[in-house]
Amino acid sequence: MADVRTIALSVNGQAVRRPVQPRQHLVDFLRDALGLKGSHLGCEHGVCGACTVEVDGRIVRGCLTLAVQADGRRVRTIEGVSQDGDVTDLQEAFVRRNALQCGFCTPGMVLAAKELLETKPDATRAEVREWMGGNYCRCTGYHAIVDAICDTLDARAGRAAAGAVR
Repeated sequence: MADVRTIALSVNGQAVRRPVQPRQHLVDFLRDALGLKGSHLGCEHGVCGACTVEVDGRIVRGCLTLAVQADGRRVRTIEGVSQDGDVTDLQEAFVRRNALQCGFCTPGMVLAAKELLETKPDATRAEVREWMGGNYCRCTGYHAIVDAICDTLDARAGRAAAGAVR
């Protein structure tokens, strides 16, 4: 067996200690070793955003991050943020606005939008579009996704979101 490293990290609040190949990508580790299938492999070049996860509170591309780079870090996947309720309002807005169809891109979209909501709670519609530009959707287009994120921004700011045009 090739060089194997043991990593210890927190995944969705749970301590994990596992052996990994030094070249194994974080998204493969999460999916294969831990059974967390929410993050997807799309382009495997860091372009589509389907593999997005949080490492120490910031989103990263799981296909460009090696599992060994997560040693000693806090990793959260869509499963973790969903269980914690951090994105319940955003997920409900995605459903209400029909901002998902096949669901392949949705976990990455939600994690990217979560970071936007936390980083720039006063984002304009144009800023939402630019922020989300690194995540691809082949089914819905982007209007409904942007609408769902803007609705969530408005609701969190206490503005009437129903039918609001930004």
